Amino acid sequence: MKAAQIVAPRRIEIIDIEEPQLVGAGAVKVRLERACLCGSDMPMFAYDLASPAHGRRATPFLEYERANPYPLRPGQAIHECMGTVAESTSNRFRKGEQVLVLPEAQDGLKEYLCVPEDRIIHLPSSGISKEEILMTQPLGTVVWACQKLGNLLNQDTVVVGQGPMGLMITHMLANLGARTVIALDPLESRLEIAKTMHATHTVNVDKQDPVEIVSTITGGKMADLVVEAVGHQTPSISSCINLVRRLGTLLAFGVPDEQIYEDFAYSAFFRKNLTLIGSVGPDIIPNFSLARDLIEQGRINVAPLITHVLPFQEIQHAYELFVDRKDGAIKVVLNYESL
Repeated sequence: MKAAQIVAPRRIEIIDIEEPQLVGAGAVKVRLERACLCGSDMPMFAYDLASPAHGRRATPFLEYERANPYPLRPGQAIHECMGTVAESTSNRFRKGEQVLVLPEAQDGLKEYLCVPEDRIIHLPSSGISKEEILMTQPLGTVVWACQKLGNLLNQDTVVVGQGPMGLMITHMLANLGARTVIALDPLESRLEIAKTMHATHTVNVDKQDPVEIVSTITGGKMADLVVEAVGHQTPSISSCINLVRRLGTLLAFGVPDEQIYEDFAYSAFFRKNLTLIGSVGPDIIPNFSLARDLIEQGRINVAPLITHVLPFQEIQHAYELFVDRKDGAIKVVLNYESL
């Protein structure tokens, strides 16, 4: 079968590998049909993982016993995947059913995956495009995060970063009754999409002072909740502290590259009596199932996020579009049916 493999920093190739086989009861083999890139996939492609400067210890699923990790494991790095059941030893899934599947090692860049049944949920087979229902996976992580936040009615909120995840968070906060949802980003194209995701205000951080704008919008109080949805850099989490009110909440959603954030503004965090909430991953079956239903029922509109759909054979171009934010890229989807 075909698979993609990262063979060097910013270089990925299509290779042939052996097709996996089911082992034991309660397992499912899925023929993948769509997958999309996520910010947490980016480090494996964009960073030189052989260099300690890029925080190898913070990058999951690497073979650390090797001095040079290249080539990476075939199939890395992608984890937002859907397809059709090809074989099953599970009582819950039958051949031909459409499913969302979560790879065990972020290694979904291959034609077939074999996974335990607890890493799959059913998807509707009609009535919605495969690209849109694929957004069940990233939205599930937003559901997981929002479960930790409590009642958001009438709260002033800020979402720092309007990439794919920030845009979904913006939409979800609006749906949960926040009084204001203030979207921050340096890219005007993403701020325009934030408006369609029900942001009440947008701020271009390269042209406006976000602290001043948030203060004006909130009457000097500052935000009840600030969500950091950028990740992969140390300054952004500390900058969020300037936007949140005393006794407010800071949700750390963006994926960190470093084990230790040495420039975290701890004193400011401490003096404001803030609550810090971390959130990574979903509770697979309940969170993905709710996310699927929100999309299928039209309560969350994910269509504006899907900017590019490319054949699997263009995986190199897909990564470059996504990582370098070219051509207005937000969600870049791969079509495996081109193989």
